[in-house]
Amino acid sequence: MYYKNNSHQLRKIRDVASDLGLDYDSILPHGHYIAKIPVDHLYSKVNEPDGNLILVTAMTPTPQGEGKTTTTIGLGDALRFLGYNSTICLREPSLGPYFGIKGGGTGAGASQVMPAEDINLHFVGDMYSVSKANNLLSAMIDNHLQHGNDLGIDPRRIVWKRVIDLNDRALREIFVGLGGVHHGIPRPDGFNITPASEVMAILCLANDYNDLGQRLSRIVIGYTYKGDPIKASDIQAEGAMQVLLRDAIHPNLVQTLEGTPAFVHAGPFANIAQGTNSAIATRMALKFSNYVVTEAGFATDLGAEKFFHIKCRNAGLFPKAVVIVATLKAINYHGGFTDEGGFGNLAKHIENIRAFGINPVISINRFEDDNPDDLKKIIEFCNGLQVEAIITENYKQGGAGASRLAEAVIRSIHMHAKTKAKFLYENESPLQEKIDTIAKKIYGADGVDYDHNAITDHELINRHGFDKLPVCIAKTSKSLSDNPKLKGRPKNFRLTVNELRLAAGAGFIVVICGNIVTMPGLPKVPAAARIKVLPDGRAVGLS
Repeated sequence: MYYKNNSHQLRKIRDVASDLGLDYDSILPHGHYIAKIPVDHLYSKVNEPDGNLILVTAMTPTPQGEGKTTTTIGLGDALRFLGYNSTICLREPSLGPYFGIKGGGTGAGASQVMPAEDINLHFVGDMYSVSKANNLLSAMIDNHLQHGNDLGIDPRRIVWKRVIDLNDRALREIFVGLGGVHHGIPRPDGFNITPASEVMAILCLANDYNDLGQRLSRIVIGYTYKGDPIKASDIQAEGAMQVLLRDAIHPNLVQTLEGTPAFVHAGPFANIAQGTNSAIATRMALKFSNYVVTEAGFATDLGAEKFFHIKCRNAGLFPKAVVIVATLKAINYHGGFTDEGGFGNLAKHIENIRAFGINPVISINRFEDDNPDDLKKIIEFCNGLQVEAIITENYKQGGAGASRLAEAVIRSIHMHAKTKAKFLYENESPLQEKIDTIAKKIYGADGVDYDHNAITDHELINRHGFDKLPVCIAKTSKSLSDNPKLKGRPKNFRLTVNELRLAAGAGFIVVICGNIVTMPGLPKVPAAARIKVLPDGRAVGLS
């Protein structure tokens, strides 16, 4: 069937589902090209063996990014091109960057998931479900304050914020409850963008309906006048929140331009959350396919580290191969062919993956103006580190352009067939020790410094027994350090922790380093200014 908003022939979703062994009556279609796959299919296959999980990450990116999602899609297509049974797992895009500056999150060129416009816009309503569940909790908090505040919640210490899936800096800090006694209790509040909601992180980490409800109940929304934590269960909000997420928990099935099945489900921030698709979708894909390609936001120091320590531990997963996306422009951006510059940056990311017991494969995402001699230098540098490096051209050629990468990944999987899960810290370790381990082993820092607020937060977290949770360090994605101006491979620096935030429902401690914004703003000329609908109903300016 021809899809009217694209020049590509898409298969009906029933045919894509059939590739996974699913009949049409067992899926939940959303039109001709999108379907939700009920979580019951995962439960029914719980005792069946998993396929091979492949993680795609990157070196420290340039402001334009290195094409990690495009490489992920191209690799999935390449495996299918070579005759392997493969599936792709991606996060759902947010409307914020789509109408802002970054654009959509469905790949590019010949390596895209489809129908791209639908996925990038309203899709199946998962983002709205997360927003509504988040904001219902906010409404119930303010309602509790209005009707006597029996729990003794300190309005000045409410940490739960409302969310909206748009970039809107004017909503970062607001006041609610103004207008008199009938309009609520005045207090400071604010908005995050929906992917930054703890509800989104919970949806991505929940194992089933029961686990979803338990995690929602553990959300800490604020503290009493005595300093004791107040949870969503104290407000009696978790049941209604769970109902709003009842359909969102089902993974979404779509396809690539080449017809490869792709799960696109949930989309947490890659800084203050784990930055990868849902555990349920990944686990389901591993039951249906021999090879599953997924990605984690940003580079190895942020996305991959969280993937291992948060997602893999939580879901009982571990990749058999890891691909690091590199580009000549990123090498040059970080200082060129030197041990302190671009080569040093790439080498550190290789070290980071090796720290988890896996020797990575390097995917050199080729651009038209790349100098062939410079690309050869990157390959030789990687070979000198006993790492296989492959030039990929799937942006233009689709799966065929990444076939050599797919072959290298298959070799890596065979090499790591007996590799056991390896992590850099134990959850039971002291909180500061966990932060120190990541700072030194992954970032290359000399140590960690804590400002006064972080010390106070640390004492509060320890006092209430949350210190055994894993850490989710939020820092700039522009550097291995916490200083965005330090390119290449920084040395002789210390990590500065400004704040610790508790995400008890998601099950981690967010460690804030630097100025991390959870409600982005629009650029001077946002992408939204170029978008319009033509008289025939076609949208232009969306890509």
